Amino acid sequence: MKIKPVILVIVTLAIGFLLGMLTSAQLRNNRLKPVRLLFSEEKFREAMYNAIKPSDEQKVKIEAVLNKYSKMNSQATSSFRKEFELRMTTFRSEIDSILTPDQIIRMKELDAERQKMIRERKKHYNRDFHDSERSDSMQSKSDSTIPPPPPPGKDLP
Repeated sequence: MKIKPVILVIVTLAIGFLLGMLTSAQLRNNRLKPVRLLFSEEKFREAMYNAIKPSDEQKVKIEAVLNKYSKMNSQATSSFRKEFELRMTTFRSEIDSILTPDQIIRMKELDAERQKMIRERKKHYNRDFHDSERSDSMQSKSDSTIPPPPPPGKDLP
């Protein structure tokens, strides 16, 4: 059997597999980005103002609704995260009594990896938030027809 064609086929399949994984990850990331932006109060408010582009008369009424729902969304997200961490702690306490010492070590490594991912996401979110603030300020200088949204909790005139 000729070895070169077999190696070529295997390498081609491996490259195709890797490209498919990377493309899939990018597509999922791009599709979920608008949803992730709505989790923080500031991003929710900003996204809604950019989408609606309210008139001056509408701003007062819209601000009241945005205040209500941005707080509700933020509380729901925070509550979910706290409940999830509580469930994970309870899960670990129940399962640790069944596991061997080697399995417990692997679970601790998994927990450490999960915490690392959470820290990276927070760092990435903060970087994205500050980058978008800079680009928004540059955009608002170039496009002065759309007023920026009022800051949260401020009364409108």
